[in-house]
Amino acid sequence: MTRRLAWLTVFFLVLSCVSPATASQAPTSSLRPDARPGGEADAAVAMALTGMHASLRPRPRPLRAARPGRVVLATAGAAVRVSIRPGARPRGLRREVVQTRVREYPSPPAVTGRHGAVCGDRAIRGQTLPAIPGKLRGCGVANPIRLTEVDGVALTQPATLNCDTAKALKHWVKGTVKPAVGRLGGGVASLKVVAHYSCRTRNNVPGAKISEHGRGNAIDIAAINLKNGVALTVLKGWRDRVQSKILKKVHAEACGTFGTVLGPNADRYHQDHFHLDVARHRGGAYCR
Repeated sequence: MTRRLAWLTVFFLVLSCVSPATASQAPTSSLRPDARPGGEADAAVAMALTGMHASLRPRPRPLRAARPGRVVLATAGAAVRVSIRPGARPRGLRREVVQTRVREYPSPPAVTGRHGAVCGDRAIRGQTLPAIPGKLRGCGVANPIRLTEVDGVALTQPATLNCDTAKALKHWVKGTVKPAVGRLGGGVASLKVVAHYSCRTRNNVPGAKISEHGRGNAIDIAAINLKNGVALTVLKGWRDRVQSKILKKVHAEACGTFGTVLGPNADRYHQDHFHLDVARHRGGAYCR
């Protein structure tokens, strides 16, 4: 009993030492961390240096420089849009390009070709060729051409010959063939060529004289083709009641323009074509 009274006495003494004000000001523990020291001072410094309110939000990244040849369009905020559309061309660029093109690619000089004039005559079309040496004695052409058209009438294949033969052929087509055909079938479209330059003997007979074909003096015509597609052939038309009149007329009137004119009445070698050459004979033109 005496021990219990002693403990109670000690307890009341301890309570009497603690005042109510002190007990009310006892700190209260909290899980929230204390504010970092200097926060307000740092904000004040930032405002003084930049004139902006300090913020924990990161600053936007600087815009990247646009690549050459692209256009950068500024939009709201920090967004950037890149366009592949090229910039406007400077004034006068087209004129500069045209002038440069003319300087780099000048107009080519006039040259002979498929549609070029040869032999000094606009009505004779073709291409000049280098000299042709003969494989046999007496063959060859010093100034050959590749003939494609005479007086607006095409050849079914280019013919290699000299200018004398080309001029005689043009004279024959213009003065004889066209008038003889007239408007039949729409007129003359082309001449079927079956032989021109060839280094060989006459009629390919061994030991015979060199043919005028081997000198570029001759051309062989097998048919006159009309614009409607009909062909007046020497082989079939020579004895035809209608075609023979035209074919025999052009054959006869070729004599004189050419030095030699051979057809179906000449020999078996010319049953299907006219042989025309500019060779000159002592007794005058040779026509059969």
